[in-house]
Amino acid sequence: MTNLAAGVFLNWEELTGQSKFVVDLVSVPIFSAIAGLITNWTGVIMLFAPVHFTGFYVPGLKKVFPFLPRKLQILPTFAPNGILGFQGFIPCRAEKMSSLIVDKSIARIGGIGDFYNELEPETLADSIARAARPDIRRLTTEVIEKQHPQLWRSLPQPLKEQVMRTVDAELPAISRRAFKKIGENIDQLLDVKLMTVNYLRKRPDVLVDIIKGMAVPELRFMVRIGLMGFPFGILLALWLSFLHYSSDHVKHAHELDPSAAYIALPGFLTSILHFLPAWLWVLVGAALIGIIVNIIAIKVVFEPGEPQPRYKYLWKQGLFAQRQHEAAAELAQMLSLQVLTVSNFADELLNGAGADKTRAYVEEAVAEEAERILGPVLLVARNSFGVVDVVGLEKGASAAVVDFAPNVFYEPEFNKEKAKKIDAFATEKFRELPPDEFGEMLYSAIEQDAWLLYAHGGLLGILVGAMHILIFGA
Repeated sequence: MTNLAAGVFLNWEELTGQSKFVVDLVSVPIFSAIAGLITNWTGVIMLFAPVHFTGFYVPGLKKVFPFLPRKLQILPTFAPNGILGFQGFIPCRAEKMSSLIVDKSIARIGGIGDFYNELEPETLADSIARAARPDIRRLTTEVIEKQHPQLWRSLPQPLKEQVMRTVDAELPAISRRAFKKIGENIDQLLDVKLMTVNYLRKRPDVLVDIIKGMAVPELRFMVRIGLMGFPFGILLALWLSFLHYSSDHVKHAHELDPSAAYIALPGFLTSILHFLPAWLWVLVGAALIGIIVNIIAIKVVFEPGEPQPRYKYLWKQGLFAQRQHEAAAELAQMLSLQVLTVSNFADELLNGAGADKTRAYVEEAVAEEAERILGPVLLVARNSFGVVDVVGLEKGASAAVVDFAPNVFYEPEFNKEKAKKIDAFATEKFRELPPDEFGEMLYSAIEQDAWLLYAHGGLLGILVGAMHILIFGA
């Protein structure tokens, strides 16, 4: 017990010539500040890394896992088939986090129709027309030859040229009609939440970049505020000294030497305060500091959303809400470049759940334009060569338009150009959100697993407290 009180390796009171009060008042706050910094620094890292689950096989874990409490089963430390490891809280919850981003941000700044209009459908249509023009003769020939090879071979060359010139001249109108039809039914064709969740679930690294990008100053603050462990360490040191100088062995020393410091307490109070051994008080205090510092970090960053009187919140307004103007631009830029892109919208329209409907609307639009543009030509063809499968021609033409679209939509420069429109639109809308709603976006992502951060802070606090006991004693 003497070794424990003095430290396993050194007697610091004898070495420094100072009382235990001074030794604790110096060492405990320093260790608490270190614990706070390490706790918050590693806590921030654990939010994001590793992006993909990293672990190893543990014999017997697969059999034990079903009997673990549900609270433990959902931790990002277990993978199927008895794998133990870790994955960052945010990438591990990619699907949930993606859903929150949509619900708390994208869904609140406009419907999918608003985003579609910002992409300027007529410009998209003209871009496809321009890109398709060099191949229009080939496309037209392939469509007609596929449906009516005999007809196309039998048409006089002047009539073929007339068909080519007509299609070439009216291609922008055909394309615009198709995009207008898509726009009129965009709510049925594209589910922006499903698109966003599917994309970010497959790309958790993008989700990590988005959340990091819009909250860099706040994340740095969450690390730095770990230094709050220092003042809390002073309080802990005072409490430990109070316990020490009111203990029975100090009382005994005081009886032998009345000049020795001693705090006299009623017998029942002494029994209560000293029910726990000194070393356990150190561990409990260190754990509480780790937890409290984490709680303060999260609260100061996110609460309150709207400015409040000082008597309610010493810091008046959450740091993230204060930085809404700047953070809104960062979030909008990340979303416009990574998620709400032309290529992602196009991929969802052409290959997603509503792909069949998209093709049907394009087919309908092309059919209407084909009837108007090629009507005279088809009438001559009918009169001269018999029955012409107009429906087949229209379907072939619409299929060609749909199949050619990705060549334009997936082009990097084209996406970058349209990203500027989405960026400007989303930035403006994010800045218009009430501060508490804007802050809730990021808060919701972290709040889901905040208890894990608190538990992590408590465990690290215990480890640092144990180190202090080994070096300085209890």
